[in-house]
Amino acid sequence: MYRYILPFSLVLLSASGNAQTLTTGSDQTHVAAQAYAPRAVEPAGSLTLQAALDLAMRYSPDLSAAQYELQAVEATVVQANVLPNPSLEVGVEDRRRETRESTLQISQPIELGGKRSARMRAAERGLDAAVADLNATKADIRANVIAAFFDVLAAQERIRLAQQASELAQRATTVANKRVLAGKVSPVEETRARVAESSVRLELAQARSELASVRKRLSATWGNTFPRFDQVDGRIDALPELPEQPALTQRLASAPALARARHEVDRRQALAQVERSRRIPDMAVTLGVKRSEELGRNQAIVGVSIPLPVFDTNRGNVLESLRRADKARDELSATEIRLNSELAQAYEKLSISRQEAQSLQNEVIPGAQSAYDAAATGFEYGKFGFLDVLDAQRTLLQVKSQYLRALSEAHRAAADIDRILGETVPVTQR
Repeated sequence: MYRYILPFSLVLLSASGNAQTLTTGSDQTHVAAQAYAPRAVEPAGSLTLQAALDLAMRYSPDLSAAQYELQAVEATVVQANVLPNPSLEVGVEDRRRETRESTLQISQPIELGGKRSARMRAAERGLDAAVADLNATKADIRANVIAAFFDVLAAQERIRLAQQASELAQRATTVANKRVLAGKVSPVEETRARVAESSVRLELAQARSELASVRKRLSATWGNTFPRFDQVDGRIDALPELPEQPALTQRLASAPALARARHEVDRRQALAQVERSRRIPDMAVTLGVKRSEELGRNQAIVGVSIPLPVFDTNRGNVLESLRRADKARDELSATEIRLNSELAQAYEKLSISRQEAQSLQNEVIPGAQSAYDAAATGFEYGKFGFLDVLDAQRTLLQVKSQYLRALSEAHRAAADIDRILGETVPVTQR
């Protein structure tokens, strides 16, 4: 019977190796297919904020990477629950059949000191940290989409504003030309008007270049480097609400970055417990049988193997894990301080931007528009010079650009608050 044991064991090992090779090859093929998967392409036409968020949450490479990381950590939890494999040992002494001794024994390691439970707790804490990472990634992607979306809206409004300015400049040039031909003003007035018109055309070209840049930044959130959408559909003048600061501070406790830091502390403490459990050596129980052809009988084999922790007590690994746990606690404190500071800055930025936008909309822009209308009408009737019209036009364009900039800052600050708190604000509130 024993003459077939060794060949059979070799066949089992060979089959196991071939199966592993086939599995690895299949995994590599799957990874290659994933790497060359086509990128997401949004439909042409108008794009809403909700559609942009849906595209980013479905096709974002960063979010996909975080999800794969979570699945990988889930696999470590499965692996942590596995018992150690037994080992099979087959031995033959003496080549002569009549004096040959054959041995067959199985050895099973037995983990002591709570190694398996400590290993499972560490893997579960790692899973909690991976979930927090995924939530933080979702919050970052959402904030990036919202900020880029309103940047595109602002760029569209700047183009519209530049086109209006171009029309006004062309009309001013036409009026100046007529007055020069009528001999009412010097040709210098027409030259100034044409210079102003050229400056406005340059601003229009810059606005179009900025729009192309922010469109690419928005489409990049779902992995498309060549945007297909024509425009975004939304209201840039719909200011985000200003939440109460005490409520924000209270909700900061559940921020994804802070939760990630807490789970990292728990994970490091669990890993420290794993290293402590390894200070206790494992034992191995051996059962087997020995066949002596010379004596013509079988002998049972029972053994216990316990390593003696004389030289290696795992002291260095325990000390390293404890120091890393201390580091994780300090990083938790630093993260809490940083998030408090960032939240306060975003809140103040949102508050100031809201006040600036409301003041510009209600007071400054109407006054600048009225001054420009009066100067343009007076210039047509010869009561004002072209410099007055040019100054009024420049002031009007500046305050409108400042208004768009304040709106963009407000939406960007609100997106930063969403990123820090990791909360989903309904799109309808924007």
